[in-house]
Amino acid sequence: MAVYLFFALGIALLIKGADYLVDGASSVAKRFGVPTLVIGLTIVAFGTSTPELIVSIMAAIQHSGDVAFGNVIGSNIANLLLILGISATITNLKVQHSTTWKEIPFSFLAAIVLLAFSSVHILDGLDQIIYRFEGVILLLFFLVFLYYIIELAKRNRAHLDDEKLVVHKRSLGRSALMIFGGLIGLYFGGVWVVEGAVFAARQFGLSELFISSTIVAIGTSLPELITSISAARKKDVDLAIGNVVGSNIFNVFWILGASALIYPISLPASAIVDLLFLLGGTSLLFLFMFVGKRHELERWQGVVFLVGYAAYLFFLIWRG
Repeated sequence: MAVYLFFALGIALLIKGADYLVDGASSVAKRFGVPTLVIGLTIVAFGTSTPELIVSIMAAIQHSGDVAFGNVIGSNIANLLLILGISATITNLKVQHSTTWKEIPFSFLAAIVLLAFSSVHILDGLDQIIYRFEGVILLLFFLVFLYYIIELAKRNRAHLDDEKLVVHKRSLGRSALMIFGGLIGLYFGGVWVVEGAVFAARQFGLSELFISSTIVAIGTSLPELITSISAARKKDVDLAIGNVVGSNIFNVFWILGASALIYPISLPASAIVDLLFLLGGTSLLFLFMFVGKRHELERWQGVVFLVGYAAYLFFLIWRG
């Protein structure tokens, strides 16, 4: 029982730890004159993916490849099918031209690259391995994406509303305390979540991939879920869909890349189906941009996403 309590506490610590780290680091950056736009593109953007990053790195350190992989892929599928599905049922999500033609295809590229790296031995029916050199390649793709969003921000600086991101300027002492507290929370949260996932899998005879693709993935995706639903309710639709697509790119190129660099990630052959779900969801998102109202995700399409997520959960339960 104590393990499950620590698991739940770990999820809470990951979310609050990420909040404190982002707030503290943003405050320090603001005090030293860093523009709000740059803070949003770096500290805040990285912050929403911090829970997934910590869990996957902790899993890599403990050689639990299933947890590292399942956390990222499960989070990405939840982002696409669950979070976008819920957000679209709240209000139609209008998508910017650059998101349709650049960011969604970049997310599709992330799924394709990961599928290629993970399925080298698929015809032999052997376990898949993402090696360190492949982790380096993923990180290089991430640098390309980071360069793209910085250049995009520079070109559209006049059209960006920095007031959407409020950064409080606190004392250096308080900011340092928030950063330290956030890091401590992230560390213990990551340890307890990984240990809880491994324990639960063994206790109930389930795979670590199942636990990490469902409970862990949804738990670490809560920041994206809260941000996107709040944005949809406020009709801030650019943020709702941009948050999800950007997070999916971060998760594959940055988090899995860093995790594989620490220790090669070994996967069961059946993980290929999870990747196909991710690829299918990303393809569906791109297709929906041209079905019905162009460059807009409508309510009925959100329902299709939710049905797709229910199908994914059914598959995970069947696989066990």
